[in-house]
Amino acid sequence: MSKRQSVNFPGFSHSNPIPNASRIGNIMMSSVISGRDPETNDLPADMADQIVNIFIHLRSAVTAAGGTPDDIIKVDFFMKDPVSGRAALNGEWEKMFPDAESRPARHTQHLAGDGASHVSCNFTAVFT
Repeated sequence: MSKRQSVNFPGFSHSNPIPNASRIGNIMMSSVISGRDPETNDLPADMADQIVNIFIHLRSAVTAAGGTPDDIIKVDFFMKDPVSGRAALNGEWEKMFPDAESRPARHTQHLAGDGASHVSCNFTAVFT
C-alpha cells in the first residue's frame, strides 16, 4: 500500500487524472483549485463569487483529509487582477482565518491567460 493518499472531495474535480490534493503522513498539498460553484460546477463571471467558492473548496479539501482550516500553513493565489480582487480576497481570508496571530502564509501572483477564471489557488496543510 502506498503511503501517499489521494484526497478528493464532493463539488470539485479535475478533468485530468489527478486528485484534488495528495497527502503523505501529516503533509497535504493541493492541486490547483478554481472558483467553480460546488453545487453546479459553473464558473461565475464575477471574481468575488469565484473567491467565495475557492474558500468553500479550501475548507472541503482540508476537511476531507481529516483536518480543519487551522492546519493550512500556506496558500498561493493566482489572480488576473490582484488589485481589484484584493478586498474580496481579504474579506474571505479574514472569515476563514479570523485570528491575526494565527494565519497561514499567503502569496498572490498574476494569473495569465484569457479564460473565464479570475482566480485560482493551491495550498499546503500540515496536520498536527
